[in-house]
Amino acid sequence: MAATPPGSRLVAVVVTHDRLTQLRATLTRLLASPPDHLAALVVVDNASTDGTADYLAGLIDPRLDVLRLDTNTGGAGGFAAGIARARDRHDPDWTLVMDDDARPSPDALARFHALEHGDWDALAAAVFLPDGRIAPMNIPSCNPFADRRVFWRTLLRGRRGFHLSPDAFAPDAPARRIDGASFVGLFLSRRAVALAGLPDPGLFLYGDDTLYTLTLSARGGRIGFVPALRFEHDCHSLGCGGHIRPLWRLYYYHRNLLLVYRAAAGAFFWPALLLIVPKWLWSAARHPEGGRRALRLMARALRDGLLRRTGVTHTTVRHWADPITRSEECRGDSAP
Repeated sequence: MAATPPGSRLVAVVVTHDRLTQLRATLTRLLASPPDHLAALVVVDNASTDGTADYLAGLIDPRLDVLRLDTNTGGAGGFAAGIARARDRHDPDWTLVMDDDARPSPDALARFHALEHGDWDALAAAVFLPDGRIAPMNIPSCNPFADRRVFWRTLLRGRRGFHLSPDAFAPDAPARRIDGASFVGLFLSRRAVALAGLPDPGLFLYGDDTLYTLTLSARGGRIGFVPALRFEHDCHSLGCGGHIRPLWRLYYYHRNLLLVYRAAAGAFFWPALLLIVPKWLWSAARHPEGGRRALRLMARALRDGLLRRTGVTHTTVRHWADPITRSEECRGDSAP
């Protein structure tokens, strides 16, 4: 077994919940990497019920470390537990995080080790859909409230103003500094984890990665986007466009987005609400699962987002979304 060079010990963290087919593909790709490229692999099983536990128990690789949680804690809870496990048990120089339906290209880890990491505290990969298109939910961003040029581009072009352009994804494009990135192909240095700590597990789903990387940037961490590092995100199951479904997800999406906006905008947060909230309420009133129910859930999301309240249990959120099922055991389907 080749020795891992000093300063390059890489540990991967994968969070999964009831997506065994996707998990198989991801772990097969990761465990094909030699030990000097991947020293350990932490898999957080978010209380899966689809045979994931049996599958993981049958894998034989000394690098594999399975952490099974008693309840589904969502993507945020899973990544918090996984990053902590990697830090405390495997002492990584770098921690690589990803969903169960996302995996590095076959040469991505070799490319990572060949890089001059320089002054970067975190590195974000370029993420693509299986058909080769850029994955829209994983495009890195720059904080428009931290750069005047990005701010004016955002006013003129909306989301396209603060997201990286397609040109930035060319394999030979240079690395560039960013402020926000997703938990798909994100390499975190030892210093990054020390600066940013762990994701807030109370976020459960949506925005935990953006809030984490914005926090890292605000605390002096340097995040670089490296298009030569490539990931595939087979996220067709997430759907696209339209209303958020099932309804309970609406709460997490809007509550957490308020937290993200507050972290990014600072003093501009309150004026921005005058533009944002009416659009959200208009959309909620037309939700196909019931406008009144959606508006009630939206009101709770706005309240808790403004109060920075992330301690609401998932069972409570499910009950708010569907009062008819108050006696139902809530295990959710929130694979990160």
